[in-house]
Amino acid sequence: MTTRTTATRTTTTPTTAARRGSTSEVGRLLRGWRERRRVSQLDLALRADSSARHISFVETGRSRPSEEFLLRLAEHLDVPVRERNALLLAAGYAPRFAETSLDDPSLGALRAGLDQLLRGYEPYPALIVDATYDVVAANRGIALLMESLPEHLLTAEPLNAMRLTLHPEGLAPRIRNLRAWRGHLLAQMERQIALARSSALRALYDEVAAYPVPERDDDLEPADDVPYFALPMVIEHDGNVLSFVSSISTFNTPMDVTVAELAIETLLPADPATVKYLQRNAS
Repeated sequence: MTTRTTATRTTTTPTTAARRGSTSEVGRLLRGWRERRRVSQLDLALRADSSARHISFVETGRSRPSEEFLLRLAEHLDVPVRERNALLLAAGYAPRFAETSLDDPSLGALRAGLDQLLRGYEPYPALIVDATYDVVAANRGIALLMESLPEHLLTAEPLNAMRLTLHPEGLAPRIRNLRAWRGHLLAQMERQIALARSSALRALYDEVAAYPVPERDDDLEPADDVPYFALPMVIEHDGNVLSFVSSISTFNTPMDVTVAELAIETLLPADPATVKYLQRNAS
């Protein structure tokens, strides 16, 4: 159904002025997401069963979108759940998506499922992180890789996966292809920053990007004779060289901010030697 808007003259009152301010703000935010996704007003209108004229009116503050229409636009622009709440607030509506603590009893089934999932990946390393890479949970495979790291890194609150990986006293000196893996992680964070407004993620990026890169004589590219299907992390552990590729999973159509921002990262063995080593250490 196409939504049409007719402009009318109104007398400016405090209530009208406040509404005009809210429509202006939601329009600015919506335009920012549309441009970030590189979608034209016409393309967005076609996706959302609307008109380019109406999209233009919303973005310029001439029209206040309905709650459902705003959520439909956000869905087609793949706006993160947290930012959908921000759009609703800017338009004068109540937030639609809760932000529930993982300790809340209502998420008990979720916690149990995640714990079972992490155990199921063993002996392969797996962990769950939030939107700023703080570690929510991890399995024994991750604990194996973290062995002998400095106590001040392992007891830091919150424990952060990016800090543990890139800190010069963390895993960084053990990663054989550090420059390539570091570049991959920083590029991943840059993409996330470009897609979501997050001052906390930006601060973390600035911190870890500034870490000095430990010098290695053997900072190697992946060996040509190994048929890697993705960039591996090549890391030393107890005198052995292990290779992993990373896989990241998120929840489909989440209805809670906390759940939407969880990511399950698994480190899958990239060669038979790594499989054998992990199985031997698990037995």
